[in-house]
Amino acid sequence: MQGQRTGLIDAIRIDVARLHATWMELVFPRQLDPSSVLGRWEPETGGQKAAYYAWAALGIPLVVIGYPLLLLGFATRYYAGKLDSATTRLGIVGVVLVAAVAWGLLTVGAWVRQFSTDGLVAVAAAGGVATVSAGLAVVFSRRGGRLTSVLFAYPAATTALFLPPVVAALYSPALAGVLTGSTNLAIWILDNVLTVGGLNEMIRSRFALEGPAYVAMWFGIAVPLGWLLGGVVALADVIRPQQDGSSASGSAGQF
Repeated sequence: MQGQRTGLIDAIRIDVARLHATWMELVFPRQLDPSSVLGRWEPETGGQKAAYYAWAALGIPLVVIGYPLLLLGFATRYYAGKLDSATTRLGIVGVVLVAAVAWGLLTVGAWVRQFSTDGLVAVAAAGGVATVSAGLAVVFSRRGGRLTSVLFAYPAATTALFLPPVVAALYSPALAGVLTGSTNLAIWILDNVLTVGGLNEMIRSRFALEGPAYVAMWFGIAVPLGWLLGGVVALADVIRPQQDGSSASGSAGQF
């Protein structure tokens, strides 16, 4: 146990040091990965030293805030890698077909169980949203680099996760709780997050949370959340690259 605890502490120390070095790299050269010949850049003049240590001190609280995000990046990268293994075997067409078949079977099941017309449409609509979003996530993760993955692949993946139940709830009274929970979440966001510059009051006066507005709301949540997850995975790749070089270069964009 003592050895495991020591190993964990050492790993945290290394991660924190590299996270701070990444911050330093934004302004000063050869901080994260020093040159094997020149070594780490160090300030020489009084002005350089003042700027260097001031920037280093400014980075300490940001590292404290950023380390939990780094841990989120490690966890997201791990599960994204598991999902990537499955999608690699299936391919883009395979992923779309599997999603279409799965949701198609659910739609048939709803028809066999004699769901109401609204319930049947709910399942079919949710399946369409999930299938298209899953396909786009795979396409963007395969056809672009890290930036494309962060900007498009991860938001498409989170959209595939969040939008189907909302779309289904619009058609099925049995899922009304989804809309109720969405309304409560929207109120909390407006009262606690979007308070800057009276943005919450402007949204309340111009938009009503009903019908397709629920879909727009969750799309507006899924996209930034996808950017966050893609960003923290990219950060994890910088701080602790994967052993496989190819995975390290593209893991932020693979599912």
